[in-house]
Amino acid sequence: MLIIHLHKLLFHSFHGVYQEEQLLGNEFEVNADIELDTNEQLTKLRQTVNYVTVYEVIKQRMQQSTPLLETVAQELNQSIHKMDDRIKSVSITIKKLSPPIENFQGEVGVSYKTVI
Repeated sequence: MLIIHLHKLLFHSFHGVYQEEQLLGNEFEVNADIELDTNEQLTKLRQTVNYVTVYEVIKQRMQQSTPLLETVAQELNQSIHKMDDRIKSVSITIKKLSPPIENFQGEVGVSYKTVI
């Protein structure tokens, strides 16, 4: 089993249920872990999942304003799974780095994982 990691991907996006979030946007961090079922020696890009392509899928989806991060995580998961039949597991975590909560310090987020 091979795991491909794309971590700490930063985006300014307009996800959220509040009007302020949809107008001003927020900073988000996306982490993706993709488990690939392979035992062969990998020497060519076609033998694996291209992380550049995965990044482009994530970037495109993060540009589409959506009220719930849960929806974004589930749709990213589905899109990545469709990229290659050898993908056995996809885990997506999305963190909202400055949530609109008065006197709040920290971050909020969601994680979604599927295993085939």
